[in-house]
Amino acid sequence: MATLSQTELIPRTVLFGNPEKTSPRISPDGKHLAYLAPVEGVLNVWVGTIGSDDFHAVTRDTDRGVRFYFWAFDNRHILYIQDVGGNENWRLYATNIQTEETRDLTPFEDVQVQILDQDKHFPNELLIAMNKENPQVHDVYHLDLTTGGLRRIAENPGTIAQWVIDAQFRVRGALAAQPDGSMELLIRDEESAPWRSLLTWNTDDVLTSGPVGFSLDGQMLYLIDSRGVNAGRLLKMDLQTEEITVMAEDPQYDVGGAIIHPDTHEIQAVAFNKDRMEWTVLDESIRLDIDRIHDIHEGDFSLVSRDNADTTWLIAFVVDNGPVPYYVYDRKKQSAVFLFDNQPALSKYTLAQMEPITFTARDGLIVHGYLTVPAGERKSQLPLVLNVHGGPWHRDAWGYHPEAQWLANRGYACLQINYRGSTGYGKAFLNAGNKEWGRNMHNDLVDAVNWAVEQGIADAGRVAIYGGSYGGYAALVGATFTPDLFCCAVDIVGPSNLVTLIRSFPAYWSTYLADMYKRVGNPDTDEEFLHSRSPLFFVDKIKIPILIAQGANDPRVKQEESEQIVAAMKNKGISYEYLLFPDEGHGFAKPANRLKFYAAAEKFLATHLGGRYED
Repeated sequence: MATLSQTELIPRTVLFGNPEKTSPRISPDGKHLAYLAPVEGVLNVWVGTIGSDDFHAVTRDTDRGVRFYFWAFDNRHILYIQDVGGNENWRLYATNIQTEETRDLTPFEDVQVQILDQDKHFPNELLIAMNKENPQVHDVYHLDLTTGGLRRIAENPGTIAQWVIDAQFRVRGALAAQPDGSMELLIRDEESAPWRSLLTWNTDDVLTSGPVGFSLDGQMLYLIDSRGVNAGRLLKMDLQTEEITVMAEDPQYDVGGAIIHPDTHEIQAVAFNKDRMEWTVLDESIRLDIDRIHDIHEGDFSLVSRDNADTTWLIAFVVDNGPVPYYVYDRKKQSAVFLFDNQPALSKYTLAQMEPITFTARDGLIVHGYLTVPAGERKSQLPLVLNVHGGPWHRDAWGYHPEAQWLANRGYACLQINYRGSTGYGKAFLNAGNKEWGRNMHNDLVDAVNWAVEQGIADAGRVAIYGGSYGGYAALVGATFTPDLFCCAVDIVGPSNLVTLIRSFPAYWSTYLADMYKRVGNPDTDEEFLHSRSPLFFVDKIKIPILIAQGANDPRVKQEESEQIVAAMKNKGISYEYLLFPDEGHGFAKPANRLKFYAAAEKFLATHLGGRYED
């Protein structure tokens, strides 16, 4: 067994640089393949003919890189969204794969595009949403890909948080936010018909429930619904009788994903994200395919693309200790051909394994998480980095995690905890986080550290807290509320003052504010309470060095959130490092910025925890 001193340092460029190739997508006609790959260090879309070697870049992004793209059903265009400097005002672009001409289809300043739907039966059309008329809410627009013509087809009255499109490309469902934070599901029989209320999800259910889509004939609606039960289950509702059929459920875990047939619109399989992803097959016609896919690779699979004929699938597998391999699966032959790894250089190095863990919090709540320790090392008296996920209505999952591998390779145990308020574990666990920022949500993190120390895994004198977004807030809470537990903290785009955070949210978050007030607090009525949970007002308790990183264009956690606590620490003579990235937002999209941050963070952790550092 190799020891850490014998384990080769994995270069940061391999861990945090661009992938070699990633995100393959098959064209609807099955003739071409697209994927993302760098051009002079910037991710762009490459396209080629399947079975040939004529792959070449068709997009020409020279700044942030293309990260989200898809084929148009006309087989002629690649569509992608891009923002400026991380401001999340997404624009939609179309690149003709023959001429390589790129058009900006939504050339509007300070407007955010959302992709609503595309359909193979409407190959030259797209439905998108934009907050063009009212910055607070998104209306629905019909986009003609041939002419670029835009036509508004559904106006938002000011309350709609989500639109639902049927199989005939009509806007027939809408999720309307209510003043108390609940969500009302509205439907209509035709686009010209009046809306009617189908059901309402109260605040206990809104984050574990929601519409999935209509059946092919438009008479049924698929829902994830946690009313009357703990976890979001998959239902089918008859829209005339309102009779429901339970299609898939688990007492603890919410439905976490679905495979939907592109022609029949039937749900073929659903996923439950437990310690690892588990699929439940609902459509017997794909059961043999799913069984065969499980035989291909030991990783957790996802279906990332399928052609119109539904004979060719592109499958990705996630593993905890290696790159993501992609395969082309032939449904007729029930056989797979390896396509590529997203980052083959990872295979040259020894990576660590991610172990699911469970412990009991101080109030009896069962909490899940993941532990990654250095490959070849005993789980004994290791320096520990508590790596806190963002959201907080999100969760960590099993699989390859570049930060976990980076930390383990440098000699640290990496502990990732799905503290109360995390998603996927049912509504009781999620709602246990309501108004618990800086208190019981943080207590779960403290209890996790104590568990690791009691198990002999962690050295109590060498524990760091690290995270982004809510995780950055948690790092600041760790430094101010429990300063004796940690020896250093790393905050990436984390809020320091919950009052200024909530008051500065983007305008288009308006339909979620009432729910946010229920879960975090209302700055107009709970200001004193929110101050009591804000690290900014407890700076004098900081005893440990802090590294803070911020994107100047972050629309979610504004630059002020970092600036104000940096100013307070500077005023009190507290040790800190501050990195401001002028061309980033809520995280670091550009490889050069990622590498700059991780170099600084690695040196910071090595100084205070004693781990390894790549010069």
